[in-house]
Amino acid sequence: MRILIAEDDFTSRTVLTGVLKKHGHEVVATVNGAEACNAMQQPDAPRLAILDWMMPEMDGTEACRHIRTIETDQPPYLIMMTAKNEKADIIAGLEAGANDYLAKPFDPGELRARVEVGRRFVELQQAMAERVSELEDALNQVKMLQGIIPICCYCHKIRTDRECWELMEKYITEHSEAKFSHGICPECMKELYPEFVQDGHGNAPQ
Repeated sequence: MRILIAEDDFTSRTVLTGVLKKHGHEVVATVNGAEACNAMQQPDAPRLAILDWMMPEMDGTEACRHIRTIETDQPPYLIMMTAKNEKADIIAGLEAGANDYLAKPFDPGELRARVEVGRRFVELQQAMAERVSELEDALNQVKMLQGIIPICCYCHKIRTDRECWELMEKYITEHSEAKFSHGICPECMKELYPEFVQDGHGNAPQ
């Protein structure tokens, strides 16, 4: 998956990028919080970001707060990377909007595990968003066929919102996902094609 990293130290940024790429991830590297925030506002922004706490211009906690103000139906998963080990600092990072944290210097195995947690979270969030979208579409389809529908009592055409009269099957097809197949009911068969209707013994009339 695409992962954004914000790290001002060249060596740390290079090592972090190398480890992530080794595990098959695409990396978007930035050097400070402001640059990271700008990248996270783009249409193709990564869904997971690793932010260093101590950075120039805008530190990791400020970046977290700013990213959380971006309007989106699928918020990114944020990991704060910090050399601060005090519980108060960790709490401050989480309260700023981080989902998780990673201590520096980081252990590659721990990094991989925490990124994997983030990946699963993002995929679950994506699946839930798609499901909600499907349910909303289904609800809209149901709503479109609710209420009183004017229908001619003779030809059974339906009057549309445009004050036009359309065949019932055309109207239903346009306003739902229903599909039609055609046949002839027994009553119409007797009336229109009596020569093909069999009697009770299986014989057609002569």
